[in-house]
Amino acid sequence: MSSDRPTLADVAAAAGVSVSTASLAFSGAGPIAAATRERVIRAAEELDYAGPNPLGRQLRSGKSGIVGVVVGDALRRSFRDPVSVQMLDGLVRTLEPLGLGVLLIPDSGGAEQRGVDPLVETAAMDVAAIIWGGTVENPNLMALRRRGIPTVVVEGQAVDDVAAIGIDDQAGTAELGRHLLELGHERIATVTLPFNEFGRAGLVDERRAAELSWEITRRRIEGVRDAGIVPVATWEAPASLVEHGTDAGRALLSGPDRPTAILAQSDLLASGVVLAARELGLRVPEDVSVAGFDGLDLPWLAPDLLTSVVQPLAEKGAAVGHAIEALLEGRIPAPVMLPVSLRLGTTTGPPPA
Repeated sequence: MSSDRPTLADVAAAAGVSVSTASLAFSGAGPIAAATRERVIRAAEELDYAGPNPLGRQLRSGKSGIVGVVVGDALRRSFRDPVSVQMLDGLVRTLEPLGLGVLLIPDSGGAEQRGVDPLVETAAMDVAAIIWGGTVENPNLMALRRRGIPTVVVEGQAVDDVAAIGIDDQAGTAELGRHLLELGHERIATVTLPFNEFGRAGLVDERRAAELSWEITRRRIEGVRDAGIVPVATWEAPASLVEHGTDAGRALLSGPDRPTAILAQSDLLASGVVLAARELGLRVPEDVSVAGFDGLDLPWLAPDLLTSVVQPLAEKGAAVGHAIEALLEGRIPAPVMLPVSLRLGTTTGPPPA
């Protein structure tokens, strides 16, 4: 043996073949007799040889087998959000049969800096996906395009050389808004997702409204307008988390001139508003109606079931996976727009008399 750790050359010698033939037996990339491949594999098993060095294989093929997934938020928050988890599950299930691995990359943008995670700039990946919040000026997208890495943008702006996967959330939000109007509500407030990568908590004034750049937030705000609603107040949440919805609910419902309905851009935010209403001694929906977006199963909110717009989370993840497959084949797939549907729950009703 050439060393204590067997090499491909050792396997080739034991099988009585050349090193190049042994390499073909492992890669399956060229013509080789079945009996010869079996002899090489048997020799490898006897020598306890694990296989060719993966880095060397990457260098020879020019492929890493890795999909970089920029989650658009801190990982600790993303894994607390069922929307992210369910969509990533649909994505991974679709990529698994393709033999592809996933590298999760957090968005480095924050309250103090606009940055790109070093992994976006340097990590080996064959294709990338930006999960949400993408804009043409998104620094992650700009970095990936500079590297020439094919990219899928989820719920962002459509760009000619980028695959786009989205949901019809503007129409879904409009339908939800019309539902509140049909119930008789006139004083409707909204709780939004972050306006940009520098998300903050607070009421939105004209100056802040001019800083809106995240497409997912913009579309859902436009859906409210499409319904003919002029909100009595708009509260921006720094992330889609229950506690941020609770903060919004406390602020919007504590005053004497409170809204009779609150439309939130996510179910986690909406559920936080419900908890705040309960805390303040308000009944849902008798004193205030609350509606969300996503269609999540939140059994801990019982006895309430949120009125919500249901989006196909697993199907959206699968659509991203299929777009990645197309990009790896050298094709830019047509944009995909998935439908959403209104789910009536127990949290909306007529305004108080």
